[in-house]
Amino acid sequence: MKDFKVTPWEVSGSIDYEKLIKQFGTSRIDEKLTERLERTCGSLHPMLQRGFFFSHRDLNLILDDYEKGKGFFLYTGRKPSKGMHIGHMVPLTLTKWLQDKFKCNLYIEITDDEGFLHKRDYTWSDVQNAATENIADIAALGFDPDRTFIFKDSEYIKNMYPLLLRAAKKITGSTVKAVFGFDDSTNIGLSMYPAIQTIPSMFEKKRCLIPCAIDQDNYWRIQRDIAEGLGFHKTSAIHSRFLPPLQGVEGKMSSSAGAQTAILLTDDEKQVKKKINKYAFSGGKDTVEEHRKLGGDPTIDVPFQWLSIMFEGDDKKLAQIREDYTSGKILSGEMKGILIEKVNEFLVDHRTRKENAEVKKMMYSGKLAKKMWDTIHE
Repeated sequence: MKDFKVTPWEVSGSIDYEKLIKQFGTSRIDEKLTERLERTCGSLHPMLQRGFFFSHRDLNLILDDYEKGKGFFLYTGRKPSKGMHIGHMVPLTLTKWLQDKFKCNLYIEITDDEGFLHKRDYTWSDVQNAATENIADIAALGFDPDRTFIFKDSEYIKNMYPLLLRAAKKITGSTVKAVFGFDDSTNIGLSMYPAIQTIPSMFEKKRCLIPCAIDQDNYWRIQRDIAEGLGFHKTSAIHSRFLPPLQGVEGKMSSSAGAQTAILLTDDEKQVKKKINKYAFSGGKDTVEEHRKLGGDPTIDVPFQWLSIMFEGDDKKLAQIREDYTSGKILSGEMKGILIEKVNEFLVDHRTRKENAEVKKMMYSGKLAKKMWDTIHE
């Protein structure tokens, strides 16, 4: 097994998710826990049912609190970038499902400060323009506007500042160096940033659940070290794998790594078709004759993986596609065609919802902003 690296800013190598569970000290989402989720919710999201969300911290305690009537709240976020892609939709999609099922409050942090500090080539204007576009894309997923508060760090830092100082006082430089790999060349703003990202997990006195990709877990390890000393719960989290890049190489999808890795939310139908046909890694055989005889391998076929993760929620349909592909009935080009149709349907629908999203209502949610203020300043 080759070495791999997983941090909030870099994911590389062939990722061993079982090894990550041990390294990060998280727990596997096992059959017992998924059965409990299904009993509570009445159904399971396909990404949970199919094991794409694979790891957690204290998800059992979240369900305990819910069953006792205490409830919980959700927190997720987005570092502004110039182009959101399909992979960015994964944790947001599950977040919406959780909000719909549990009817809970949701805080979405737009980390424009982190975007500016981390991206050397980003001006402040670049970050703000990207943030505006990203917020509209997030709102388009259809979160409950009465239970959702989207905020930019730069706008709400004054409200978070008292609790931020209390948190920062408990986090040492040696801790962030060890957890994030910072060194003497890291700018001091970025060294401070991990303290900021812990704060929304303490916006209410209830337990917090964070749906995220596994590369974000570093922040929650720090939060869990300091939360109880500040009078809050240790945060809970539920972690996803990475949606594979189109070309199926190691690492994760990245809009900055070149057009061949990602489908952007702004791609039109022709661009989607071209990218998938040209770049999507196939599990098919080299010739039609060989493929008809031996079939394809869905475990390495990127179009099939995308279908199973995000674009085909019907288990029976997915099983039929898998069977037809492994038997050679469906060719690689036909598998790509199925994905192209599904992705374009998603993007057309997304753009329509984006035009009608209640962005202002979610960004200026007086009820949740007041709850946040009251919690921090009590």
